[in-house]
Amino acid sequence: MSSIRDLAAFVVKLKMEDVPEEVLSATKMRILDSFGAAVGGADNPQVSNIIEIWKHIDKNPECSIWGRSEKFSLPTAAYLNAMMGHTLEMDDVHTGSKTHIGTVVIPAVWALAEYLGSSREDVLLATLSGYEVTSRIGMAFGVSSHRNLGWHSTATAGTFGAAAACGKLLGFNEEQMVFALGLAGAQSCGHWAFLGDGATCKVLNPAMSSRAGLEAAILAKAGMTGPEHVLTAEDGGLFHLMTNAAVPEFVNKDLGKIWQILYVDNKPYPSCRSTHCAIDGTFRLREKYHLTAEQIDHIDVETYLVGYKQCGLAAGSISPKTIVNAKFSTPFVVACTILFGECSLKQFSQETVDDRDVQTLLSKVRVLPSDTFTAAYPEHWGCKILIYDKNGEVYEELVKDASGSVAKPFDLREVSRKAISLMRPVYGERSAEIVEDFMNDALDLTLPDISV
Repeated sequence: MSSIRDLAAFVVKLKMEDVPEEVLSATKMRILDSFGAAVGGADNPQVSNIIEIWKHIDKNPECSIWGRSEKFSLPTAAYLNAMMGHTLEMDDVHTGSKTHIGTVVIPAVWALAEYLGSSREDVLLATLSGYEVTSRIGMAFGVSSHRNLGWHSTATAGTFGAAAACGKLLGFNEEQMVFALGLAGAQSCGHWAFLGDGATCKVLNPAMSSRAGLEAAILAKAGMTGPEHVLTAEDGGLFHLMTNAAVPEFVNKDLGKIWQILYVDNKPYPSCRSTHCAIDGTFRLREKYHLTAEQIDHIDVETYLVGYKQCGLAAGSISPKTIVNAKFSTPFVVACTILFGECSLKQFSQETVDDRDVQTLLSKVRVLPSDTFTAAYPEHWGCKILIYDKNGEVYEELVKDASGSVAKPFDLREVSRKAISLMRPVYGERSAEIVEDFMNDALDLTLPDISV
């Protein structure tokens, strides 16, 4: 059997009685966290403009757009919800594969489940399948090599997860699931070129991936076949195209024994995950030594190579001019943490980016690649902060793992609190009720009512 066929067989055979209780609870929390992150971005100006344009293109009101009153066709709903889910940069991260799985898989699952009238049990099994497939494909790409070649694994691996999840909802047999995964691989794409000039199109990567995975499943349902050896084929196989350090055994390693959905971070800050260790470390130093911007001569942040490339190397990271730049700028988040004592949604405004004090302080922050942290990545996304004051004192903090990581996990209360805060501007007092519906263990298997 090929590794793709092993994945297909696992997903097809997966039943609720196979799922440990902690895995089931984690699946519910992933759905809640992803939904909350998307609703938080529902009124984003770019999202609103895109939806307004789409109203003139897609006039089939079949599936819900989270946190909004509009409805669109099945593929468009998956596409738009996935885009919203990545807008705030608060969606989950499977660090072992460097993938934001929820923002790809869950919009596809939700739209198709709404269209089909699927049960909550079906949704949970499909979502779990999508997480297990995405994470394994992403790890198999060889995280550092895949990223350093410019590929965005959320999209390249996410397409597989969305296809598997939708195939599960459609009740595929093994052959159909193999074809769906092959068709997903035929559409695997997504890159990091947007970092060069701070373009706002990063959200397009999960959006396209979610819709492509959904459509791969639909095409397989219609009888189209996909290449079973899409990963390993000598001519056009993704392992030959997208990485210099593939780890093929990760595709089917420990299926049903080690559940990768348990190894997912919840993001507390609305910026690239590679900036979070710097926020945590800076906050600790600020609180411990009562540091102010006026005291600081300069700051060094040592981190892993990928974190350096994404958040400390490009001109937009070093000297951010836009909100997108700021979300991928370790100097910006460090400056905000020192100046405001937090790095929350309100800091990611054009007014804050343009603020003279912010710009002055971030110009004193230098990000450096460290062999030590690079060697520990992707198991640990760590960094070290060194703040040098004007009197020659040095204040140092090592952060091995950021808050919300597998090593420092959020519990249900923290995930719920985050979701409620993001949902409240849309759902008001209903937010807490919706959270309870997501985590409900009762026999009612209908999807929560999220109408606006």
